[in-house]
Amino acid sequence: MTMQNISWNLKLTVNDGHLEQFRDLMNEMVEHTRAEGGCMTYDWYVMDDGSEVHIQERYADNEATLVHLGNFGANFAERFMGLVTLRSFAIYGPVNDDVRGALTPLGAVFMDRFGGFRR
Repeated sequence: MTMQNISWNLKLTVNDGHLEQFRDLMNEMVEHTRAEGGCMTYDWYVMDDGSEVHIQERYADNEATLVHLGNFGANFAERFMGLVTLRSFAIYGPVNDDVRGALTPLGAVFMDRFGGFRR
């Protein structure tokens, strides 16, 4: 079976004094992304002190990834990037040139599957 899923892990620092504003944006983004049929995982985690957030996302394939990136760009990117500092962005899976082109400007690091299993 060929694994087509694309996933990533974002590590962000929340800019000082913006945690509540970022939480409001997160809630809006979660509800919007829930409607995307190709989004399989969309989990946000915050450190106890609210200073750092990790986001784990997984999409069915490259097409679903591009749908999400289009929605993010059109609806959230400017506000999102104004509230956080991006620390790392690792992409996992068989990304195509369109996904790679969209995420490379954000400093994404691309990782190809090397081994293991999923249940």
